[in-house]
Amino acid sequence: QVQLVESGGGLVQAGGSLRLSCAASGSIVSNNAMGWYRQAPGKERELVAQLTNGGSSNYADSVKGRFTISRDIAKNTVYLQMNSLKPEDTAVYYCKMRATTYYSSSYNDYWGQGTQVTVSS
Repeated sequence: QVQLVESGGGLVQAGGSLRLSCAASGSIVSNNAMGWYRQAPGKERELVAQLTNGGSSNYADSVKGRFTISRDIAKNTVYLQMNSLKPEDTAVYYCKMRATTYYSSSYNDYWGQGTQVTVSS
């Protein structure tokens, strides 16, 4: 079993900041990558930021220069620092981990339950 626990979401005014955390636990053998996705009402789920264990990162164009993804490899934890937040950033943010487990040697994607981020005008 793999569990991803997210925290840090909430309500913030435009221009403010939030820091999301996602800690993965369970039968993890190899953590290949962790990242953040978001889904707003009426929208498809989209990639926000992703970071591989090799250090490669990528961001959605809409968040470049405002969001920063970081990690603690030993703790299987990924963070998303969100600055200069805009109302358009309002969405449910999901943490995703691509990993192998004790029960599966192939890489699978595991998702957190999502955390609400609401940015008011």
